[in-house]
Amino acid sequence: MISKEEVTSIITKYGKNENDTGDTEVQVAILTGKINKLTEHRKLFKKDKASAHTMAILVSKRRRLLKYIHRKNLEKYRKILKDLSLRK
Repeated sequence: MISKEEVTSIITKYGKNENDTGDTEVQVAILTGKINKLTEHRKLFKKDKASAHTMAILVSKRRRLLKYIHRKNLEKYRKILKDLSLRK
């Protein structure tokens, strides 16, 4: 998983303040960091089924949060996709 320092830097970048962990953009960014770390782990350990299951859960959670952002604010949605390099 990602370190506490990485989470703190994500919160300061995407949140309104350093304690703003509930903002949807912050949650998506943290989930993206976790997914990226698990992707690297999965490249090394291809037979690790538990991490595959965890990654599927995280991707699903991120997809639901992105759908919510898309419904509420299209500009935020486009900005976060661009910032996190989720779409080309």
